[in-house]
Amino acid sequence: MTSPRSLARLAGVLYLGTSVLFVFAVRVRGGIIKSGDAAATADNIRASATLFRFALVADLLSWVGFLLLAFALYHLLKRVDEVAAFAMVILVAVMVTVGYLNGLNQYSALTLATSAKYAAGFGQAQSSEFVLLFTNIQSNGFDIQELFWGLWLFPLGYLVIKSAYVPKVLGVLLIIAGLGWTAEFFAILLAPDLPGFASILGLGELV
Repeated sequence: MTSPRSLARLAGVLYLGTSVLFVFAVRVRGGIIKSGDAAATADNIRASATLFRFALVADLLSWVGFLLLAFALYHLLKRVDEVAAFAMVILVAVMVTVGYLNGLNQYSALTLATSAKYAAGFGQAQSSEFVLLFTNIQSNGFDIQELFWGLWLFPLGYLVIKSAYVPKVLGVLLIIAGLGWTAEFFAILLAPDLPGFASILGLGELV
């Protein structure tokens, strides 16, 4: 049977590895996709197709790592409250599912940008507009993932508070971070001119 210390170390390694992959993917996309500029976005994807592919692979691997992280935390914290630990895994599984479905949008944008047959069939300008459309849909998908990124932190924070493994203040910070991510999702959805105001609350997750 794996000891709590070993599970905690595994969870830490998985969290770090997942974060590195995810940040890499986000930074690559941020440098390639130009909001509102279909032609520039399509041109950038074609010019950096290999890097864009690596970003997609990093995304897909990060979701695997995140699911494994949830299972590691489940086994570590189920002694505290098995129902809350199970709820945490379910919320992560939903977010990972959304992430994989969302990856189809990046893959579709890549395919449209790099395949000559689509430019020939739709015309270069129209093909580029479709590329931008898929990147915009992917961005919307990330917004939906923010909701679940916030929700899973509530049971995790509760479990941390109830456990004896780590300081209780970390659990409080995780819940604050969950509130921040959830608030930002609703701000983006209901008041799109205000997104970002709740982002600072998510810093609790990094402590």
